[in-house]
Amino acid sequence: MKKLIFCLVFQLCSLSIWAQINTDRVLAIGRNALYFEDYVLSIQYFNQVIRSKPWLAEPYFYRAVAKISLDDFQGAEDDCTACLERNPFLAQAYYARGIARQSMDNFDGAIADYEKGLEFKRDDRQMMVNEAVAYIQKKDYDGAEKMFERLMTAHPRYPMAYLSRGAMYIEKGDTTKALADYDKAIELDPYYPPAYGNRAILYYQLQDFNKALADLNEAIHLDPRESGYYINRGLVCYQMNNLKGAMADYDQVINMDHDNLIARFNRGLLRFQVGDNNRAIEDFDVVLQLEPDNYMAYYNRALLRYETGDYRGSVADFNVVLAEYPDFLPGYYSRAEAKKKMNDLAGADRDVWTAYKKEEQMKKDRAAGKTTASTASGTTTASSSGSGNATDNNTREQSDKNIDKFNRLVVYDKEEERRNKFNSDVRGRVQDRNVRVDLEPQFVLTFYEKPDPVKKQLYYSKLIDDFNQKMVLKMKLLITNEEAALTEDQIAAHFASIDDYSAQIAKNPSDVNSYLGRAIDYMLVQDFASAIKDYDKVIELDPNSMIAFFNRAVVRYKQMQYQDSNEEAEIMDIRSDMTMNFNIGGKQIVHSAVTPSKDDLNAIKEERRAYQHEQITRDYDMAIKIYPDFVYAYFNRANLRCALRDYRAAIEDYSEAIRRDPEFAEAYFNRGLARLSQGSTSQGIADLSKAGELGIINAYSIIKRMME
Repeated sequence: MKKLIFCLVFQLCSLSIWAQINTDRVLAIGRNALYFEDYVLSIQYFNQVIRSKPWLAEPYFYRAVAKISLDDFQGAEDDCTACLERNPFLAQAYYARGIARQSMDNFDGAIADYEKGLEFKRDDRQMMVNEAVAYIQKKDYDGAEKMFERLMTAHPRYPMAYLSRGAMYIEKGDTTKALADYDKAIELDPYYPPAYGNRAILYYQLQDFNKALADLNEAIHLDPRESGYYINRGLVCYQMNNLKGAMADYDQVINMDHDNLIARFNRGLLRFQVGDNNRAIEDFDVVLQLEPDNYMAYYNRALLRYETGDYRGSVADFNVVLAEYPDFLPGYYSRAEAKKKMNDLAGADRDVWTAYKKEEQMKKDRAAGKTTASTASGTTTASSSGSGNATDNNTREQSDKNIDKFNRLVVYDKEEERRNKFNSDVRGRVQDRNVRVDLEPQFVLTFYEKPDPVKKQLYYSKLIDDFNQKMVLKMKLLITNEEAALTEDQIAAHFASIDDYSAQIAKNPSDVNSYLGRAIDYMLVQDFASAIKDYDKVIELDPNSMIAFFNRAVVRYKQMQYQDSNEEAEIMDIRSDMTMNFNIGGKQIVHSAVTPSKDDLNAIKEERRAYQHEQITRDYDMAIKIYPDFVYAYFNRANLRCALRDYRAAIEDYSEAIRRDPEFAEAYFNRGLARLSQGSTSQGIADLSKAGELGIINAYSIIKRMME
């Protein structure tokens, strides 16, 4: 799919049908960003064109291409539809919509789009290939055969046609025809690396390792930066008992990609085999840093720690494995040996006895015809059900979690092979980032904000702008939900400012602006109690201060979050308050009247939280009452309601914020998550698509997860 997208982008530059379109500089910059794969940034430029000239078709099309590259297929389909509503003769829009629909498994819709596109661009090679692949995906091999015949008649020397048909024959199980098509593709284009890479995989499956190795050598010669070829060649070398060659290939992958899990795990196994135990442990350490639930890595590291004399570390790793796989008998026997080395003979005997009893029970179950398993529930054994080739006995797919295969080399899952790997947080395929699914944080009125490489818009409110014009504070207020940490100099400046405001208040106790300025200073230096006290005073002196109500709610929410993060200390405080003091014979005796239960403590905590939530909600209610157009108050109140799991009310607040500001990206994002929490998947994805379009790049990662 990646190559289909690249082909599409390249074709953008040569579409003569758009020669007459008078595109402005912003559209040109957006196309440049798109060409250089800066998809998120390009969307921002296309948004500007759409806002200024919503009747143009092209910016919708280009934005769709960017969304396809970000795996926002629903958003891409919607943009292509908008494009075609404005200009139904753009063949490339049908092509792009076909890709989006095909990616969402809407194969019939994709085929219809490709056919429509072919009406305008007769014999377009890539559309014909895509249509043939769509037929394969829907298991309509007859339809695929007919499309390949059309394609090869129109383009008899197009190697991609033979590669695609070869893939179809492999799916059908006809390796002879598949090999013939791969041979033909290489004959037509002997400088195309994927052709050799695909044929190498077929040779590997046929256990013709010499030919697989030759093809991978050629693929690497043509494209030495593709790590997948080295991974596969390392596997072939291993099957040929060339451990040195396999190790060299994994070294090369790790040199190119330090955190490549497959290369790290496999190299760790190979180092284990050749007795390079300490460096093998280093590899498994990295695997576990990147993937803390990789129990195969824990088990291998446990064995290695035993070999190197780290018996305590060995037992710790065995403990982790056996907690997850309590029926894994080798784990008990191995742990017993490690315990013996630590002179824990009783513990060793317990492990041996536990393994013996479990083994006897398994024998009884087998005799009774019951299904037994040596692994914990949830273990997948997909790769063990293969063809039974020798290669199946010493490899496993990356997703296979069967602990019995702990010493097998890892190979790519079929889906993983198709994934692109870009490391930038913003550049390239940002949807592959592994991000936490959290709400966009609350907004605050402050003096500083973090710089953002994507969201370059200035959050605006007429009320705040008018307030800044009065210059009653030392700095201009900003609206942001990305607060910046203060530097040492800034902290010192705000402490000095607090002293200045305190001196002014001493001279004039009714100076509302001094209280407001000092409240913000206290907020910035994390003195929440003092900040709230000063906001209280501002509201007492000026009951219509929207700024005070809003920021007091923000600070109260921060204070509540801080208290929640210190729950254990808070419980200890509650316990210490529930004591009785006696003075007997001049001695102070402290006696606990009642030791509160966990339920009692939770009840106290929930009561406190309910009170705090009520206080915060009332502040936002007042802020909205004073200035109904301040959308950030609706947003923050919605976040508070999400914290209470009142998603219906939260969605209403987010919707009100969006109604007043239709380009409020954070509101779309959070409303999308709230709708997903309610089970409204299609509406939630639509909101996330809009949020991504407006610059919330994490939306694309979440969309991708939901589509998998």
